[in-house]
Order: sequence, then structure tokens, then C-alpha cells
Amino acid sequence: MIPTATNPVASAQRRIATLAATTPVHRAFHWLHLHQPQLRQWLLHLVSIPAPSFAEDDRARAVLTLFESLSLSNPHLDDEGNALAELPASSSHSDGPVLLLSAHLDTVFPAGTACTPAEDGPRILAPGACDNAAGLSALLGLAAALQFAAITPPVTLLFCANTGEEGEGNLRGMRHLFTRGRYARRLAAAIVLDGAGDSAIVTRALGSQRFRLTVSGPGGHSWTDSSAPNPITLLARILAALGDLPLPSDPRTTLNPGTINGGTSINSIPSSAAVQLDLRSTDAATLHTTATLIQQTATQVLSAANLVNTTHPPATLAFELVGDRPAATLPSDSPLLHTLHAVDRHLSLRSEIRIGSTDANLPLSLGIPAVALGTGGTGGGIHTLAEWYDPTGRETALRRLLLTLLDTAGLLAGLLTGR
Repeated sequence: MIPTATNPVASAQRRIATLAATTPVHRAFHWLHLHQPQLRQWLLHLVSIPAPSFAEDDRARAVLTLFESLSLSNPHLDDEGNALAELPASSSHSDGPVLLLSAHLDTVFPAGTACTPAEDGPRILAPGACDNAAGLSALLGLAAALQFAAITPPVTLLFCANTGEEGEGNLRGMRHLFTRGRYARRLAAAIVLDGAGDSAIVTRALGSQRFRLTVSGPGGHSWTDSSAPNPITLLARILAALGDLPLPSDPRTTLNPGTINGGTSINSIPSSAAVQLDLRSTDAATLHTTATLIQQTATQVLSAANLVNTTHPPATLAFELVGDRPAATLPSDSPLLHTLHAVDRHLSLRSEIRIGSTDANLPLSLGIPAVALGTGGTGGGIHTLAEWYDPTGRETALRRLLLTLLDTAGLLAGLLTGR
């Protein structure tokens, strides 16, 4: 954990003012100012490489090549396909805590989606341009600025372009990093780069559980087997019952049937029908109790239907968990949050505490300080084919990220020195 100070607000403000006045930080700021066209070219290059969840390999290798061109240490792909590289600490802290800076590789768009970018003035038009080619280009820009300024961080900085943030990716890249990867025991804090903006601070991890609910039956002909249990009809009854569940408003909890499928022809009784359910809550305990209630409700509806079916094999129900994102919250007195507030005050930015479902969910659920931050500029059409990103003015957000990264590294180094 990051150590706390006696007067953390005033202490953070003093640290940021001192840090921002140093010559190496000025040099890093100068690189960011001069090289916005380079960040744009990196973004155009990376967004043109398809990266659906579970098929991020080509984009990961492209990022790895760029890590190598920036002379970062130990560039490699791990067992989950994450592209990793280090900016090592001084030798005295080489085995100490690690601070993660990450941006996810994957997009929500399926294989075959046209992703060649177009430019409309400052805007970049392409699926995934904002979410999350913007984050990947910021990751590279910050690494390049630190290298140019010859900054040796007080603890090792781990740069990561990770897999599996979107949809059914289920945070697989982050799960590997924090539970099975070679850095797992050393990761002490995380800063996640995701999308546009320069004011939001995602400190509340919106939890979700995603299920595939499948009703199966014997099937048959629509006329001759008309008394057989119909999985589509039974699934409709289950969904109607789930729609009547009294979900809590505090903590806010939602349930959405996202996709539904089943059947083979209009004159056939289907042998199965399935729905994908997205359950979300701001509270971990409520998330799990509501998931249990959903399973109980579905089982009761099907059991009641089977009681009146005396001539055919009973219908069955399968309930499969296909996604699990933990809910968690960064404490309001976290030193990482004090740092961000101090940085925003220094840069005259407005801090906006937000809730979101991001890669930060995973470390937060493990009690590891983490936030998700925008990387500047503006964007729109997120998760649609009309997605766009305008990097105009993103330099301030990149300064925000750089100062937050270096101050947090300094706080982690305090663990080693006892400060």
C-alpha cells in the first residue's frame, strides 16, 4: 500500500509543485509539446490493426515493436498476450514495488470490421480510435517522454498494453498480471489509460456478472409434437419473471438481457433457446445476492412448467457464468487520490470522481490502489462504427498523467525507505 502523510492534502500539493519545477520534468513536458504529431501517427498506425477481444496478437506485436524502438527494458509478450516493457528503477530498488501504467489493446468490434482510419481535420475516424487507440498512444508518449528526459524512476515502471478488457474478454489480461504473472507479487499500484478527457477519475469499479441462460427440451414438429415443452416460450416466461424482480436502486443494480437466440425453423419446436444476461451493481455483495436470486427465479419458473408436462421429457436449464468483473472502490483517503487532486489543482483542471467498468476493477478488488484516467482530447460514437477521436489539446492531460505517475512512484519508494 502507498504510505500516508500526517497532512496528506498539503503534502501532496507541495510534492507536485516541487516535482513540476524540476528540469527533467520540464524536459519531458517539452517532448510531449513537440511530439503531438508523433502520438497521432502512433494512434493511426495502431487503430488500423484489428484487435477484437481474444485476437489482439497483431496489435500487441506492433506495440512491442514500438516499445523496443523506445529502448525500454525487457520488452516481451506474456502468457496472456499482454505486451510489456519496463523503465527500471535505480539498482538499489530494482527488486522493489512496481507501478503499472496500462492501456487495453482490444476493441468491441468483431473480426472483419473495417478499421482503416480516416481523417477529418483534427478528428480521427475509426472503430476503436478513442477506445482505446487513444490510451495506447498515450502509453507510448509517456514512455518516450520519460526516456527523452532521462528520468530514472524511484521504483520500476511497468508499461503494459493488455488484452481482454472489453466484453467477454473478462479482464483476462489484468487477471493474469495481478494473479499469475511474473510481476504479480510486486505490483503495488496501477494507473489505467482509457479513452479521452482530462477531468474524470474513475475510482469506483462498477461490478458485473454475465450469464448465458439456456433452456433445452426434446424439440419436435410444431403440429404433431405441440404439447412438448417449447424452450423459447419457457425462456420468455423466465425473462418476464426476471423483469419483475425488484432490483435495488441503492446500491444501484441493473439487469439487461443483451442477446437472445434459439430455434431452427418456424414450424419446428426448438430444442434450445438461450439469453445472455448482464447484471451490474456498484456493490459486490449486492451483485452476488442478486445473481443468486436470478438463478432461483429461473429455476422456479422452469420447475412450475415441468409440473404440468406429463407426456414429454422435462425441459432443463443451464446457467453459465461468462463474465465476472468485481466491484470495488478506491478509498477517499487514498494517497493516490490525494496526488491526483493536487495535480489537477496545479494544472487548473477539475477533478470529477466517476464510476466505471475498466481494467482498474481488478486491482481495486485486490485492495491495490488503482484509477482509470482519460488521455486528453475528445471522442464520440464509442463502441460504434462511427467512433472518432480528436487529440486537440491533449498535452495537458498527458502532463497530468506524467506528474501522477512520477509522484505515485515516489510514494511507493517511500515504502522502501520508511518515509
